[in-house]
Amino acid sequence: MHSSGNESKRPTLGVGMVGYAFMGAAHSQGWRTAGRVFDLPLDPVMAAVCGRDPDAVRAAADRLGWAAAETDWRALIARDDVQLVDICTPGSSHADIAIAALEAGKHVLCEKPMANSVAEAESMAEAARAARARGQIAMVGFNYRRVPALAFARRLVAEGRLGTLRHVRVQYLQDWLVDPGFPLTWRLRREQAGSGALGDIGSHAVDIAQHLAGEPLTGVSALTETFVRHRPLPEGAAAGLSGTGGAGRGEVTVDDAALFTGRLASGALASFEATRFATGRKNALRVELNGERGSLAFDLERLNELSFHDHAERASSSGFRRILVTEPDHPYLEGWWPPGHGLGYEHTFVHQAADLVRAIAAGEQPEPSFDDGLQVQRVLAAVEESAEKNSVYTPVPPASPVAPVPA
Repeated sequence: MHSSGNESKRPTLGVGMVGYAFMGAAHSQGWRTAGRVFDLPLDPVMAAVCGRDPDAVRAAADRLGWAAAETDWRALIARDDVQLVDICTPGSSHADIAIAALEAGKHVLCEKPMANSVAEAESMAEAARAARARGQIAMVGFNYRRVPALAFARRLVAEGRLGTLRHVRVQYLQDWLVDPGFPLTWRLRREQAGSGALGDIGSHAVDIAQHLAGEPLTGVSALTETFVRHRPLPEGAAAGLSGTGGAGRGEVTVDDAALFTGRLASGALASFEATRFATGRKNALRVELNGERGSLAFDLERLNELSFHDHAERASSSGFRRILVTEPDHPYLEGWWPPGHGLGYEHTFVHQAADLVRAIAAGEQPEPSFDDGLQVQRVLAAVEESAEKNSVYTPVPPASPVAPVPA
């Protein structure tokens, strides 16, 4: 951390970001805005962004608000004006960049899913534990935890408003791959993405279920399917990807959809659906929890609302009621608009940046940690194993004991 030169100003936190596409643009929005909305103890400074194409990354830096551009992530990590490395690349590079950044003494924010395999995630979590002992912070970017309505839902569960949990069900539905002519992008190749709908959006479903419930999944039973097995190669793609799909086409090596059930540590039952083939659904994340004392439900397409049912009310007048999560005492709303003025998707990245900056200033571990990301990765691996075995119930290995951080 560096003084900004003017002693009346807050000290700065230099941020360097690797990747500048969809997630890079979303994270940039968070870094640009967090210090202007919330009273933060450190001032995030967008020091540099990194990408392989010199012209493209320079243009992205100018467009998104970064002061400098790099074409080698190692050079970005080595910069003296970068104290936090934000990783927004395909999953295949997450482990290398995150471990190198942590070993170089940097804080790290890594997009989900944390890695492409359990082994990579374990290495990242181990590096994060060692770095934590040196005062560094590592966090996974599961941004939906920062939707005010879902943060409020977590508060209600933690307060016992649902009582003993019985059911958790999560759907994450998209349709952007329905067209068989959609090209074979990196998200459809296992060596870059790790998995398909399972890792891309299923990881969100798993994380939010475990986060809201406050407990991990202990086992799953799963089915996965790839509906379109060959797709046109993107312009300029290597011919080696053509596989058996004919000239100009390549093999899809990840799932298009995943459907699985699970059991939480308490014995509560859970069900999940993640698909990029739900025609007409663009970004439909739906969550419902049922407990002995009540239920709650959320739909990302109505992200300022939470549905809540108090089962202690008289049957004649009870039922789900809408809570408009825009009051000043709702999570994150103290920095925004008057009640009733809703927020959007991009605000989750502002909240994520603010939470991380506060944690770094306080020397505290924010959630989700790399150990949380490892737990999600273990669930994803168990889903794939179960699907390969035709829906056999597959245990999720328990979390490893975490060594205490020295005082």
